[in-house]
Amino acid sequence: MPVLRTGRAMRLLLLFMLTMAISACATYKPLNPAFHKALSQPYTLDSGDVLRVTVFGQNELTNTYAVDKAGYVAFPLVGAVAARGRTTKMLESDIATRLKQGFLRNPDVAIEIDTYRPFFILGEVGTAGQYVYVPGMTVQNAIAIAGGFTGRAQQQDVDITRHINGKVITGRVPTSDPILPGDTIHVRERLF
Repeated sequence: MPVLRTGRAMRLLLLFMLTMAISACATYKPLNPAFHKALSQPYTLDSGDVLRVTVFGQNELTNTYAVDKAGYVAFPLVGAVAARGRTTKMLESDIATRLKQGFLRNPDVAIEIDTYRPFFILGEVGTAGQYVYVPGMTVQNAIAIAGGFTGRAQQQDVDITRHINGKVITGRVPTSDPILPGDTIHVRERLF
C-alpha cells in the first residue's frame, strides 16, 4: 500500500511541475524584430545624455550640455533646442542653423556624447539600481557591475525593456546580448 501512495504522490508532483513549466512559457512573448534592429541604428539622444558641443573659434560656446527631462538642450544665444529622438548630426545642423540667424556668419558645430544616459538593472542581482553606460556593454557586463547574480537568479536569459521609436518594448534575450543606454534589465527568479 505505501508504494501506491508514493507513486500517486510522484504523479501529482510531476503534474505540478509540468503545470508550472507550461505557465512560465505562457508569459513569454516572441521578440519584436525592432528590438535587435535598434542595436544597428544610429544613436538617438534622450534625457540624461551629456553632450560635448564644440563651436570652432567660439570658446565661450564650447562646453558640455545635458539633455534635460523634457528632451531639450539649453544652448547659449539660441535657447532650448530639441534633442530627444535626434542624432548628434541632426542636432549639430540645427544649432548651426540657429547660430547663423544673426549670431555667427559661418558656424562650425561638432557634437559628441560625453556621457551616455544610464541603464537600470533590477531583480535577482547583488545591487539593483542605476548605472553608467559604457559603449559595447552586454547584459553580462551589466550584471557584473550590479554585483553578479543572486543564488535565486535565472542565469540563461533576462528581460530588457527598451524605448524604440516612441514605444516601450520588452524582450527576452540571452545574457550575451548587447544593451543600450536607457535600457532596463530585469533578472528573473528561477522556478527551481
